Amino acid sequence: MSGANGLTVAVHFDLICPWCFIGKRQLELARERFGQKYPEVTLETTWHPVQLLPGVPEQGLPFAEFYERRLGSPEAVAQRRRQIMQAARAVDLPLELAAIGRLPNTSRAHQLLRRVAAHDKPLYEDVLERLFVAYFQQGQDIGDARTLQALAMEVGVPMDRPGAAPGDEAGPLHGSTVPGVPHFVFNDRLSLAGAQDASLLLLAMRKAAQGTAPAERA
Repeated sequence: MSGANGLTVAVHFDLICPWCFIGKRQLELARERFGQKYPEVTLETTWHPVQLLPGVPEQGLPFAEFYERRLGSPEAVAQRRRQIMQAARAVDLPLELAAIGRLPNTSRAHQLLRRVAAHDKPLYEDVLERLFVAYFQQGQDIGDARTLQALAMEVGVPMDRPGAAPGDEAGPLHGSTVPGVPHFVFNDRLSLAGAQDASLLLLAMRKAAQGTAPAERA
C-alpha cells in the first residue's frame, strides 16, 4: 500500500449521541490495527461537530422526560437503552445512562472543542473523550459553562487567554450535510454511517488509502 497521500478520517458527531461515543471507541480500535498493519501510511482524524438538537434551551431539558416523549413510551426508552448498552459492552465501554439528569444544549461544548481545535489541537481528542465521559459515565451537565471550564482545565487546556471561556468563541455553530451521526468519511472517497464495527471501519480505511473511486460507499 502506498502512503504517499496518507489517510484522513473525518468524523461527524454530537456529544449527546451515545452511538458517537461507541463509534469513537470502534474507530480507536480500527486506527490501532491500521497503524500496526500499515505503519508507512500517515493517518489523520478530523472531527466535525453536528448539533443534533439546536432547539434545546440553554439550560437543557429533563433527560428522562425528553426521551420518553421522543420515543413514545417508557418501554421504547428501555428497549433503546438495551440496544445502546449491548453495543457499548462490545467495546468494553461502561455507560451510566441512568445518571444523566439533563439533556444539554451542546452549543457551548462544541464551541469549546472548536477553540481547542484552533489553539490546542494536540489536546482535542483528550477534551472530546473527557466530555463524553463526563456526560455518559458521570452524568455531568456539559451544557453548563462552569462545568465545561472545569473539564477543560482538568485535561490541560489553557484558560488564561482573553476570550478563553467555553462558549465565547465567535460565530455560530454550523450544522452538517451528513444524514446522521456518527458519520465517517475516508479520504473523501468512502463513507460509513453509524457506530460500525472496527473491522468494517478498518476495511474502509484500507480501501480509501488504496485509492478507490470518489463517493463510493463502503
